[in-house]
Amino acid sequence: MKQSLSQKPGPIGVFDSGYGGLTILSKIREALPDYDYIYLGDNARTPYGTRSFEIVYEFTLQAVNKLFEMGCHLVILACNTASAKALRTIQMNNLPDIDPSRRVLGVIRPTVECIGSITQTRHVGVLATAGTIKSESYPLEIHKLFPDIKVSGEACPMWVPLVENNEANGEGTDFFIRKYIHNLLAKDGQIDTIILGCTHYPLLLPKIQQFVPQSMKVVAQGEYVAASLKDYLYRHPEMDRKCTRGGSCSFCTTEAEDKFIESASTFLNQDITVQRISLE
Repeated sequence: MKQSLSQKPGPIGVFDSGYGGLTILSKIREALPDYDYIYLGDNARTPYGTRSFEIVYEFTLQAVNKLFEMGCHLVILACNTASAKALRTIQMNNLPDIDPSRRVLGVIRPTVECIGSITQTRHVGVLATAGTIKSESYPLEIHKLFPDIKVSGEACPMWVPLVENNEANGEGTDFFIRKYIHNLLAKDGQIDTIILGCTHYPLLLPKIQQFVPQSMKVVAQGEYVAASLKDYLYRHPEMDRKCTRGGSCSFCTTEAEDKFIESASTFLNQDITVQRISLE
């Protein structure tokens, strides 16, 4: 049975397993400040990176359906694990039944498209969750566009929990930052570009830059995803017309509102209000 969804223009939905998608949302709002947005963080069930394909797909579909119910016609999966494990299935199998006119976009493809013009050695590293690394989404997508680029990946299972528990600046965080970067660079000494293949990781960027060679390029996804979305709306005016404008942004979380408010307000440098919702 199809959902009964409003056809009125609505906000752009941005979904992540937790706080990481705020690094995407902030860049999107810089590029497209006149649009309305709803941010949904599934903080109660983060991290996604250690979960199975089936569970990530189930959780992501629940979030997409919730954002559709809240009026969104376009949803951005600001989560690499969800983009790797759930995006294609939702696009191909679920959207035709839910509403063929709605769209769900991910963050991996926009990131990959920029890599060819950044790396000089044609050796690229990817730091990501275990789920994203296991999916091999980055090597597969990069080789479609740039078959000459060698890709090495390293899973960083501790990084998301550190961010979610507000330990990004803690002294103990240095150990895990150094460890995973060392492991990655040991796999290929010619790497000159590192993709932060998780939207939580830019919140660790000051520490990450302490442990990579100064000449190495570290690619955070926000600006590339924002530029890609701006181009997408230009190329798809029918979808652009389904997005409301007003410059508002609302926030939802599946966990305690106070914890989300503290972390999100600090990162965004603004006071926010948060609605707690359930996806189950």
